[in-house]
Amino acid sequence: MALTEQWAAHNYHPLPVVVSRGEGAWVTDVEGRRYLDCLAGYSALNFGHCHPRLVARAERQLRQLTLTSRAFYNDQLGPFAEALGTLVGKEMILPMNSGAEAVETAIKVARRWGHQVKGVPADRARIIVMDGNFHGRTTTIVGFSTDEVARAGYGPFTPGFDVVSYGKASAVEDAITDDTVAVLLEPVQGEGGVLLPPDGFLRDVRHLCDTHGLLFVADEIQSGLARTGRTLALDHEGVTADIIVLGKALGGGILPVSAVAADVGVLGVITPGSHGSTFGGNPLAAAVGHEVCQMLATGEFQERATRLGARLDAGLRGLGHDGVREVRCRGLWAGVDLDPQLLTGRELCERLLERGVLAKDAHGSTVRLAPPLVATEDDIDLLVEAFSSALAAGGRPPPPGPSPAPIG
Repeated sequence: MALTEQWAAHNYHPLPVVVSRGEGAWVTDVEGRRYLDCLAGYSALNFGHCHPRLVARAERQLRQLTLTSRAFYNDQLGPFAEALGTLVGKEMILPMNSGAEAVETAIKVARRWGHQVKGVPADRARIIVMDGNFHGRTTTIVGFSTDEVARAGYGPFTPGFDVVSYGKASAVEDAITDDTVAVLLEPVQGEGGVLLPPDGFLRDVRHLCDTHGLLFVADEIQSGLARTGRTLALDHEGVTADIIVLGKALGGGILPVSAVAADVGVLGVITPGSHGSTFGGNPLAAAVGHEVCQMLATGEFQERATRLGARLDAGLRGLGHDGVREVRCRGLWAGVDLDPQLLTGRELCERLLERGVLAKDAHGSTVRLAPPLVATEDDIDLLVEAFSSALAAGGRPPPPGPSPAPIG
């Protein structure tokens, strides 16, 4: 911890635990103490730590070929693109690395489509976005964020974005102009605290996009790939986006892999030289991503998220503690709002740490819970029990002490 604080920039405020190993839903610190990981790398670890199938696939590819750049074909990208396109119902994918990189790509695609296909004059394309959004950390993206901590001091920002209230179709409609080319949103706002849209909102946005000739761009980086109990969170309302942005779990918790998926009529606006990425679509990433797609094609992980999520939801709603203001759950993904007069999210996460559970706060008074989809029913029960115990501790907790005793 001392070395990290001295040599690494302080852009995070980590809990005082030093993780050295992981297996499934559990991690072990440098002193041999075990913790249930209920953050799962912000959904990047949907399949848990070091999933044997994914590790084996990565190891095989590591011995064969890791990087060519897109200047040449490689034998892994085509099968990966086919598998991912088939999984999410799109004709074409554009592979990238980080989630923010994929969102930036989607923005570029939407603008170029707006100019070339919709006929919006050059340099006038506008995109409607939601308040409370989180799409990444680039200057363009934080420029349309409503989180002042994320954007303060980074201006001037890229123009062309109109921010409206999340969950209000009328606000989306009022913001549409002749220059509007797309609506960009998260089907569930993860960083916002697992905020769920009102029933029908996503369908209404789809209807508005169809009516006005706009692209519906869905950021499924955290919510997609089985986290909510469906392959995509959009599937809960039977809605299809024109552009689907994917990342995090696509790399199996092994390396960064992201992608933009769309039909040829949309992604076809990208031509040689107009966009690129040295590592995007590299053979190692493609091999792991392909394996992820094959695992998701069985439906096993979607079913697990649904079943375990229902157990988590019931457990959290049954806590019966005055300090809990609201519980939101979709699949194996929950946001718990606390009474900030009694306890902050950070304080509760510190209490959970003492009880062998790792979790992350959001916006002060919310705790996010996203165990890996390979967690067991006993793991979920342990999480609920630890949450209940942490709430019942009473008062402000003391500064974090030594790591807890081994669990399990």
